[in-house]
Amino acid sequence: MAGLEGMEQPQQRTGTAAVRRLPSAEEDPALRALELFGNPADEEVRLPSRPESAATARRLTEFVVLRDWGLACQLAEYAVLLVSELVGNAVRHTGARTFGLRMLRRRGWIRVEVRDPSRGLPCLLPVGALDTSGRGLMLVDQLSQRWGVDLLPCGKTTWFEMRVTESA
Repeated sequence: MAGLEGMEQPQQRTGTAAVRRLPSAEEDPALRALELFGNPADEEVRLPSRPESAATARRLTEFVVLRDWGLACQLAEYAVLLVSELVGNAVRHTGARTFGLRMLRRRGWIRVEVRDPSRGLPCLLPVGALDTSGRGLMLVDQLSQRWGVDLLPCGKTTWFEMRVTESA
């Protein structure tokens, strides 16, 4: 380079360090779900009562438990499984056009609620080894510390709670 003889030139980088960037809403299904429906940890979100809404509820639940609240992966896995079961029941058994999803956290606990307009109560039935359905509430019963149903003037809220080990 003219006039720069003897000056030290910047070295070209040959490393393979990756540039980290955050995914956009188009790339991350959880961010897309948040953009479309809102955050169930902020307020109840309304989802259409269709089978594919279970996937949306799972994405929202996983996002809140892992990214918003920074809780353990296993807790997130269980919460995702259980919300899927409650949403499946709301979609399959209520005939509703929409249902609500809300997530709450207090010291030592998380609570996930699915609200629908039906006052029909879910039943925990005995399940045989060869049964191909009916295991949803059994899973909720076994993997959560508490669960229940609150009747409302126009419908019900089915919920579960899980214990959280608070990190110091």
